[in-house]
Formats: sequence, structure tokens, C-alpha cells
Amino acid sequence: MTDLSRAQWRKARLSSTSNGGCVEVAANFVDVVAVRDSTRPGDGAHVVSRAAFAEFLSDSKAGRYDLDR
Repeated sequence: MTDLSRAQWRKARLSSTSNGGCVEVAANFVDVVAVRDSTRPGDGAHVVSRAAFAEFLSDSKAGRYDLDR
């Protein structure tokens, strides 16, 4: 289990309450990245490897997860 007590959370650039997106990311760890809902931080976070997060970002930028297609 990853200790997130020293996580430095930052809100995602495109995250806002007007579009329903409320994502915060903590990338200040060596091996992992943590992601959580900024409106419900007490509910915990998803912790993934840096490699998995980088692949997710790449796929997202390429439109792989676009739901409007």
C-alpha cells in the first residue's frame, strides 16, 4: 500500500465543476501516480505505476477514450 500522506495534489488542467470533471493528480512519488476525485478526497485514490499512467495519458491524447465517437 502506498502512503499518500505526503501527496502533493494538483487539480487537472481541464478539470472543473462546470463539466463534471473533478480530478486531482499526485505525481510527486518515484514509482507511482495517484488520482482522486477532488470533490470526494476522503473516498481514496487510485494508485498506478508511472508507466501505466503515461500510457493512459498517451491514449487519452490520441482520443482512444473519447465517448463521443
